[in-house]
Amino acid sequence: MAHPDIKCLNRCLLRSQLTGSAFNTRGLQNIGLAYALEPGLQKIYTGDPQGLQKARRRHLKFYNTHPYWNPLLVGVFLNLESKISRQLFPPASMPSVKSTLVYTLSAIGDSFFSGSLMVTWSLLTILLVAAGFIWPAVILGLVFFLTLQVFKAYVFFQGYVHGILFIQRLKRWNLINWGIRLKAFNALLLLCFWLVIWPFQWQLFTFIGVCVPGLLLAWLYRRIQWSREVFLAVVFILGLLLPWDLLSSSIGF
Repeated sequence: MAHPDIKCLNRCLLRSQLTGSAFNTRGLQNIGLAYALEPGLQKIYTGDPQGLQKARRRHLKFYNTHPYWNPLLVGVFLNLESKISRQLFPPASMPSVKSTLVYTLSAIGDSFFSGSLMVTWSLLTILLVAAGFIWPAVILGLVFFLTLQVFKAYVFFQGYVHGILFIQRLKRWNLINWGIRLKAFNALLLLCFWLVIWPFQWQLFTFIGVCVPGLLLAWLYRRIQWSREVFLAVVFILGLLLPWDLLSSSIGF
């Protein structure tokens, strides 16, 4: 048994970027995970081929999470495998720990990254392009991309060094609530985008006549908490019943 050196860890980190490249309908990202772990597992189980095969089988089972968390999970799994090789962690506990981490981080990733942060980047880029600032939009994309790579490298090495303990620190980041704040900021960005692309010949009351009902509908949906399908169906039916000719003439369409 040996500890992975920095070169080996860097190989695992780079491979974690390719976890989704072998996506399949049976195990989803499991092959990519096994590929990312392989250099570290070979180093950890040096001189123990039977232990290496068991470790490979543990990580070839079903696996799927948000892609931005793959480096963290690869680091955590290497930490746990290192403890298993030294008999400091029971291998029978790996499946339950693995499933808990995977599903929890997947939910956080979908909410914060896909549902909030990536939307912020998209809206900022569209807003800059619509306003004629092409190069700032390109620079913004590069900044987001490089920051993401730094984030992945940081969580990978923290996961490898601290293992499951780093997940407790991750809880203090409060990403779910930050995602809610970003969603509110995204709503303001969308409003700014409308102001940029709004034709100048349209009146301010026309703009207000479109935005205010949308805000009221969003507030009403949050209050009554119906399913989205039912709420949209009701809104659609009410929209069909409204006298649009009279309304459009009154607000200047």
